[in-house]
Amino acid sequence: MTKAELIAKMAASAGITKAAAGRALRAFTGAVTTSLKKGQRVSLVNFGTFTVAKRKARLGRNPRTGQPLRIPATKVAKFSAGKILKSAVK
Repeated sequence: MTKAELIAKMAASAGITKAAAGRALRAFTGAVTTSLKKGQRVSLVNFGTFTVAKRKARLGRNPRTGQPLRIPATKVAKFSAGKILKSAVK
């Protein structure tokens, strides 16, 4: 599903315009991004939880040359599905 398709579904199920659904989606993604930047977790009960995970520095390989290279430590966004979402996908 693309972003446009998601906005269209949101608009249809909520009975609002696509423009309003687009603004709502941008507000949601903006709020999640801001919270994750601050190191906070965002939990939507029964849907899932967005968190920030730390990846340790590690050694990798350049696929072209085979030369080893150092991959620095970083923070990544992580999503864990909630109970209802897990059971709906099964």
